[in-house]
Amino acid sequence: MLEVVDLHSAYGRIEVLKGVSLEVRSGEIVALIGSNGAGKTTLLRALSGVQPITRGEIRFLGESIERFPSHRRVQRGMTQSPEGRQVFGPLSVEDNLRLGAYVRSDKQIMEDRDRIFAMFPILAEKRYLAAGGLSGGQQQMLAIGRALMGKPKLLLLDEPSLGLSPILVDQILAAIVSLKAEGITVLLVEQNASAALEIADRGYIIETGRIAGTGDGAALLSDPKVKAAYLGFE
Repeated sequence: MLEVVDLHSAYGRIEVLKGVSLEVRSGEIVALIGSNGAGKTTLLRALSGVQPITRGEIRFLGESIERFPSHRRVQRGMTQSPEGRQVFGPLSVEDNLRLGAYVRSDKQIMEDRDRIFAMFPILAEKRYLAAGGLSGGQQQMLAIGRALMGKPKLLLLDEPSLGLSPILVDQILAAIVSLKAEGITVLLVEQNASAALEIADRGYIIETGRIAGTGDGAALLSDPKVKAAYLGFE
């Protein structure tokens, strides 16, 4: 579904991505793990068209999209739930969801909204309240729901468990697994490497802007070097 080839990106003179190559197959959950500053968020921003690239190719569904503006990538079926949620605080929960469908004109928008409410019932309860008044976990659910309203084939998730309690982390991870069951492919950036690899089919390790390793999620989870470097134990 997604193939990234020799991708480079920079902030000013500082190169952050230094030749990243990876692939995501249809129906997979693929985890991208690495330390802070390794380039995880920059990669997702580059994939969604928010961050310019200086070199490389992004092929999505067999088409090179690196020159596409963000809205065209959404129309093609790639949406992102960004780090820090970035909900529209003054707008209602329902309006945030409707904005997620801004590139759509089909008749299923309300059906998809109801599907999000079924997935995250607390959002249905608070549908008319301002998104800025939600708790962190509820805002994360809203950010994921808003991305799903774009009807993605590939969902980019950036740090969905950041700042959440263990119970809410479990709920978010269960929701991600359910999305796979519905046929949505997921590229997951997650600081909680252990949780990410537990649900991932495959994983990539990124270090200082380069892919440093890859493997099945279970294999990476049991790799001694990965345990020592990213899972907090040896």
